[in-house]
Amino acid sequence: MRIKVNGDEREISTGETVRALVARYSLTPEKVAIELNRRLVRAEKYDTALNEGDEVEIVTFVGGG
Repeated sequence: MRIKVNGDEREISTGETVRALVARYSLTPEKVAIELNRRLVRAEKYDTALNEGDEVEIVTFVGGG
């Protein structure tokens, strides 16, 4: 199944969830903001399955000072 992640097409397994996608990129779920089809996904919805053609944007939080 094909989706877009941060503008790039990616091949993923059918039924893959938002949480699994975050893990695929070795990211910490608590340190990212995720948009699915231009809508913010709350952490409690990370088990939502992705569908063909979905568009995902992942933004990581960076601390500084």
